[in-house]
Amino acid sequence: MAAPTQHVFSATDSEIKKLDGMETSVRTSDQQEISQNDGKSKQDLLDTIQKLQGQLTALQKAQESMPVKTSLSAGQDGNPSSSQDQEGAGSSKKRTAQGWEQIEGTSFSGLRSDGKKKGKKVKKLKTFDFTRYNKRHVALLIAYLGWDYHGFASQITTENTIEAHLFDGLIKTRLIESRETSNYSRCGRTDKGVSAFGQVIALDLRSNLLEGHGVIQRSDNGPSERPGEKNVEIDYPRYLNRVLPEQIRVLAWSPVNVNFSARFDCRHRTYKYFFPKGDLDIEIMQEAAQKLVGQHDFRNLCKMDVANGVVNFVRRILDVEISPVDERPGGYQMYTFQVRGQAFLYHQVRCMMAILFLIGQHREKPEILDRLLDIEKQPCKPQYSMAVDYPLVLYNCEFDGVNWMYDKDELEVNMKKLQTMWCNYAIKASTLTTMLNDLVKRPIPCQAKDNTSQGDSDVVPWSSTNSLLLKQNTALIMGTYHKTHKPLLERPVADSLEDRIKHYSKKFKMDDSANT
Repeated sequence: MAAPTQHVFSATDSEIKKLDGMETSVRTSDQQEISQNDGKSKQDLLDTIQKLQGQLTALQKAQESMPVKTSLSAGQDGNPSSSQDQEGAGSSKKRTAQGWEQIEGTSFSGLRSDGKKKGKKVKKLKTFDFTRYNKRHVALLIAYLGWDYHGFASQITTENTIEAHLFDGLIKTRLIESRETSNYSRCGRTDKGVSAFGQVIALDLRSNLLEGHGVIQRSDNGPSERPGEKNVEIDYPRYLNRVLPEQIRVLAWSPVNVNFSARFDCRHRTYKYFFPKGDLDIEIMQEAAQKLVGQHDFRNLCKMDVANGVVNFVRRILDVEISPVDERPGGYQMYTFQVRGQAFLYHQVRCMMAILFLIGQHREKPEILDRLLDIEKQPCKPQYSMAVDYPLVLYNCEFDGVNWMYDKDELEVNMKKLQTMWCNYAIKASTLTTMLNDLVKRPIPCQAKDNTSQGDSDVVPWSSTNSLLLKQNTALIMGTYHKTHKPLLERPVADSLEDRIKHYSKKFKMDDSANT
């Protein structure tokens, strides 16, 4: 318990004596002036008393408005007292006419020097003896809604990432001592706004067991001498889900070999991109998407991350599929583009979706993908905007020898959490759908063939004079939507891979010479 905070006037002793002297002087002046005015009229006497009372009030206000220091101890320097803080004892003092009066049991620890409340204190974790536990190399299956997060991987500039929240939970639950000692690996690194249903990480976690698959035994007898459970493993998902944000869920876990890597042992990764049908030609998109299958150089369908050492852009796509998610009329039917591959490049799925959208809108022909995948004919990437981030989901990561363990109760808890979030978004979507369905029925003036009105009484529903407005997917391409389309092959192009390599090689040499 924190020690009570004490309020100490910052005035010096000489200043306080001066104020006391001024107060005494005013009272003496009161008596003298009253005695001198015995012969005066009653009204004059009252005026004098009021005048002197005003002076006394001003003096008292000046004394009360002296700056106050807030401290955790009675020390003059305002520094906290460690002994009081540890014992939870202490008191506060205030200045009164009788001197310093002790106010027992009063605490100002929640106030700053300006009287406002302090921010919430961060509790220090109690010391935990990890030497009494073995470790176990474990894979965790994680789902998250990344719409409000700055990507999966930890960043220096923000703590609002999925990975940062995961490690915060792992340390709070004492499943790891630190990230550096956890033997950590991740399967995928999703961008800002991207979600996941099948993200996988692997790391060494604290274990109850003395032996077993993935258990890393200590060389001493600490675990065997520890009291408590030694035959039933820690329920990792339950521990973590109690401290994680509701948008981040641990679905299952699996013991794995001590040399297992979530990144390098992944056989396949599957992404899904959700979108409404709108005015898209789904059949022609499906036809064009098949051109992506196989091994290709995707430098024109990704963001070339040469600065981080990526110079090989050959990847293998195993299969793609565009399929309906539900049945809705009027362009509101939802579809998903599913792509499965061994590995993916930076922004690759979003760039592929951008081109498929242009093909589905008949702004580009399916053959544009043949051209973009032919590096000899098209060595440089045409300038175009990629698809937005929030419809993209890392849906599945496949491994050999990983058998996911689900707990019935924890699975139901996660389902309830997701159902609550679904309810929120479904109500909003239904509200907008109802409004849109009603707007098409609103009356508008009937127009003649010469584009003139037939009269104020001639009104018809909007839907009877117009074709369906199918613009549900125009916002899925980043940037401004343009009514006129400039073909991709007529646009300016980015630097070639060779030019980028030369640029960064030169830059790195300059940086190295500057550092030396």
